[in-house]
Amino acid sequence: MKPKGLNSLSEVHSSVELHKGSNPAKKLMAFIGPAYLVSVGYMDPGNWATDIAGGSSFGYSLIWVLLLSNLMALLLQTLSARFGVVTGTDLAQASRRYYSPVMNVFLYALAEIAITACDLAEVIGMAIGLNLLFGFPLIWGVLISLFDTFLVLFLMNRGIKKLEIFIVTMIFIIGFSFLIELLLSRPAGLPILQGFIPHSLNGESLYIAIGIIGATVMPHNLYLHSSLVQSRNIERSPKGIREALRYNLIDTGIALNIAFVVNMAILILAASAFYKNGYQHVAELQDAYKLLNRLLGSWAPKLFALALVASGQSSTVTGTLAGQIIMEGYLDIKLKPWLRRLITRLTAVIPALLCIIYFGDRGLGSLLVSSQVILSIQLGFAMIPLIHFTNSSFWMNEYRNTTMVKLLAWLSASMLIALNGKYILELTISWYTDHSLNSFYRFGIVVVALIMVSLLVYLIIEPFVKPRIHKQQAVLSEQENN
Repeated sequence: MKPKGLNSLSEVHSSVELHKGSNPAKKLMAFIGPAYLVSVGYMDPGNWATDIAGGSSFGYSLIWVLLLSNLMALLLQTLSARFGVVTGTDLAQASRRYYSPVMNVFLYALAEIAITACDLAEVIGMAIGLNLLFGFPLIWGVLISLFDTFLVLFLMNRGIKKLEIFIVTMIFIIGFSFLIELLLSRPAGLPILQGFIPHSLNGESLYIAIGIIGATVMPHNLYLHSSLVQSRNIERSPKGIREALRYNLIDTGIALNIAFVVNMAILILAASAFYKNGYQHVAELQDAYKLLNRLLGSWAPKLFALALVASGQSSTVTGTLAGQIIMEGYLDIKLKPWLRRLITRLTAVIPALLCIIYFGDRGLGSLLVSSQVILSIQLGFAMIPLIHFTNSSFWMNEYRNTTMVKLLAWLSASMLIALNGKYILELTISWYTDHSLNSFYRFGIVVVALIMVSLLVYLIIEPFVKPRIHKQQAVLSEQENN
């Protein structure tokens, strides 16, 4: 099924021509790119904050959470890419056509909250990196991130491949920096292997674990990937679709495993440099910078700051694209590219400025971790529709998920929802029983938690309860767009 209407990222839609010959290497090079734009979201400053907090507080013991997050990300991003290739529509567009207007209002609002939380981490992270590297005030760094809007426009006007090359360059800088820092920190081998063994999570370890999952499996990346794969001008035939699915799977596997290695390197660095030397609960990126200078010498903090700037810069670029996809997809609007991207950038820059004015340069590390917890809580509202859509023969025809993939997808969703549910329950109880809070706020907290739970339950069961109504809605929507 390929709905008509506004193409996702219309300015680059089907703009990359594919190699027509039989050389697999040349074909792969033509397909490589979308997953790398997605992967930078898996190593953005929010990831840094959670990885550093986890490594400094619990040593190597949360490596298994990173591995679990990466496996979930591989599955979900593969489903997202498959959905975009097969249907020719992105996740936001499909949700608008598939769900009721009321449900779409909630889904759009939650998606925008996730984008804001993600962009907040990226903008603040880049501002901190510029401050550490060049001494710029944090507010200057945040304002500099406004120019990312025009950087995206400049690169997109020269083709999506130019943007992908820029992002791959940033990934290389991040990876090289942490490789050198790992060699300087000399991590222990056996404790790292023991970190892959799962164990129970409670209190602070649960909070950081949820932050790691939220920072790794980001909601906006599911929207982003389903759109970016449509930049390839594939042959709309069974052979062409199968070929695109195969090469996008390779692209996803390589890019996300690179992101996993980078995240693991950050956590291992924090464990070997901070936890092992008695510097636990390192929450601020600025503190990590100073400690690296003390423990590993002057080169380590410079590389740390350089990688942080590269991470923030590349992540803000892709975050801006994701904001555009969500706004266009849910609202079906047509604005000039520079205006769309400026709006999505301002939704991050304004909160970042307010946070810096309110918090100053302290407390921003904790704010970064909190933003990733918000992402984890929002993830279910993008994950559940994606699973339903890719399970559906109506949307995916013969390319729908196999029974094994369905089981793995629902298992991943169940694990995420269970972890988030446990944390939200603990947090709600602690806030509700905190009599220092106004009774109105305590009541509001319970109401918000109940609304979120109700919406999630509705998303899970509704397609099973009313499959025919959903099908009729999608058909009518497609007819309206013809």
